[in-house]
Amino acid sequence: MRSYWIWLLFLMATWMCAWLSMPIEEAMMPWRLAVIAAFFACYFLAALLRKHPYGLTAMLIAASLLSTVGLWKEQSGEQALYLLLIYSLLAGKAIDQLPSLYASIVGAVLAGNLLVLGWKGYPAYPTMFAVLYVGMLAAGLAVYHIVKTKMKELEQRNDVLLSEYRRMKRRIATDEEVARQEERTQIARDIHDSVGHKLTALLMQLEVFRLQNTDSQLTPRVNELKELAKESLKETRSAVKSLKQQETGGLTAILNMIRRLEAEQFMRVNFTVKHGALSAPLHAAQSFAVYRAVQEALTNLMKHSEAREATITFEAPGGGIFRFEVTNRLKSKVVVREGFGLRTMRERMEEVGGSLEVIAYPDSFIIRGVIPILKERGGIE
Repeated sequence: MRSYWIWLLFLMATWMCAWLSMPIEEAMMPWRLAVIAAFFACYFLAALLRKHPYGLTAMLIAASLLSTVGLWKEQSGEQALYLLLIYSLLAGKAIDQLPSLYASIVGAVLAGNLLVLGWKGYPAYPTMFAVLYVGMLAAGLAVYHIVKTKMKELEQRNDVLLSEYRRMKRRIATDEEVARQEERTQIARDIHDSVGHKLTALLMQLEVFRLQNTDSQLTPRVNELKELAKESLKETRSAVKSLKQQETGGLTAILNMIRRLEAEQFMRVNFTVKHGALSAPLHAAQSFAVYRAVQEALTNLMKHSEAREATITFEAPGGGIFRFEVTNRLKSKVVVREGFGLRTMRERMEEVGGSLEVIAYPDSFIIRGVIPILKERGGIE
């Protein structure tokens, strides 16, 4: 898009200089003003036909003929040089945006215009000058086309290598996750088979001791030991269950996700954790909701945003709420439409008692979530 405005700026400046160099009575001729307007109409239409070689070729040829007609009669050498600049800009646009065959057609028309002007005895364009100019311009544009073709080939090779690199990263990450999960499962099995069985045996022996004991003073103490053993067995089973389950929430999972996106998708993520966020007592469902919300926000960024940069902020102001914010810088304003992903994210936050806010500014897109922190009551019940 930037190149389009650069081309347009040069063309407007060239036409303005050529127009101002004419006598006022010639510059203000209605037909000349109509030709200039038609030239820029062709240029604007050419921008809409960039993916259609036939239409773009026709528009550039029409623009070249209109420029010749508009600056043909009673021109001075200065005006002829402006026409030469217009031809050069049209030739550059053709070689930059058209395949070789179509660019050659436009170049042939421009060269024909120059040769005709020289053949007609146009003072500023002797035939030899036109031939030399066409030859040098063609050589320069040919070199540019060769370099551009090589760059495209290098980009294609880079895309292939990048795709292979990402596939290897995904495979390595998957293998690491499988190995980690197998290790956790093995640890859980060892704890279950050793500590769990021994605690169960301890409970049985305490029960036997209680039944065989005739001293009433020892009974409360035995009951306390039984309760302690039961709690230990319950905690052990809970730990075994947690080890067998795959981690899908919490700060560790979010950091792993950010690291994976930076490595595979070449994203730049600025992650800030403010005071109190790390120690916020979120339960499992809330941690999972935060993880999924951040994941969906970054996924939307990759799909719909031109920028590859995001800012994530976690904070717990006052210790009463946990707040996260994902900000994406925008190059142009977007229209927010709440699709399935945002709707699911909002519903998941509401299920854990929180809320979700989606804000679109002209230069940024923000997803902000708030979750209340339910502090556990202290003391022994």
